[in-house]
Amino acid sequence: MSAEHAHNEEHREDEHHIVSPAIYGLILLCLLVATGLTVWMSYIDMGEWHITRTLTIFWNPVVALAIACTKMTLVVLFFMHVKYSPRLTKLTVIAGFFIFLGLISMTLSDYVSRAWGRW
Repeated sequence: MSAEHAHNEEHREDEHHIVSPAIYGLILLCLLVATGLTVWMSYIDMGEWHITRTLTIFWNPVVALAIACTKMTLVVLFFMHVKYSPRLTKLTVIAGFFIFLGLISMTLSDYVSRAWGRW
């Protein structure tokens, strides 16, 4: 690799991506629509799904969490500029997300493993 090519690579990483206000407006509109959808879905009983006799999935929290994850992804990608960041920043965000999932799974495994009502 030539010195000029290496210099161009370094300069490309230092450049800042400029996002147009129209993109920010579109993302804001999507977030507002998703918030309205969350409120609207809270008034609808979507029922439950009995997988086994003791395992039941209630659909309202599943839909609410799906909408919340979509909104979180939009905020992280556009308002925190992760979409236009270098790979190391993207890797850091993904690693933080998986650490968060690990902490939540450990907390829930402790919660599920307790002997409720047998004290």
